[in-house]
Amino acid sequence: MTEPNQVWCGDVTYIWTGKRWAYLAVVLDLFARKPVGWAMSFSPDSRLTMKALEMAWETRGKPGGVMFHSDQGSHYTSRQFRQLLWRYRIRQSMSRCGNCWDNSPMERFFRSLKNEWMLVVGYISFSEAAHAITDYIVRYYSALRPHEYNGGLPSTNRKIDTGKTLTRWPVFVDHFNFQAMETLKS
Repeated sequence: MTEPNQVWCGDVTYIWTGKRWAYLAVVLDLFARKPVGWAMSFSPDSRLTMKALEMAWETRGKPGGVMFHSDQGSHYTSRQFRQLLWRYRIRQSMSRCGNCWDNSPMERFFRSLKNEWMLVVGYISFSEAAHAITDYIVRYYSALRPHEYNGGLPSTNRKIDTGKTLTRWPVFVDHFNFQAMETLKS
């Protein structure tokens, strides 16, 4: 990818929220591996994935000509989801059946979320999970976490290649120190 909004990918994972599972849909822009849309729900249906796509489309300035890649889950193959893609002028691409490697950036994002941020026992409530995951996406993953794909820069710092060498992000901020710093600032 040479610039943002060329290819997005999406997937859904599950999160424990105290008494039941909730589902998180995320849309990544592959240019910088930046999450540009996400939504949570108690139902892993097309309404969930449509909310994440709507957020991405709105926050990215309603771009046309984007390619959206996902697995072949029913929430991505539904008529409602495909109609939304058509309305937004977004082309659909899908992984081969049963092949998670075709959507590896999403699998990697969810692995990072679950290993770096989420509590092993899950969250106490849906609202706690939603708040913590939004914090992870906005304040840590996009703004601070270095990405090898981006030459060691956080995804927010990835710029369109102008021929200049990217500077590496100097410090790895670990999750627990980040939370402690935020608590001290409050």
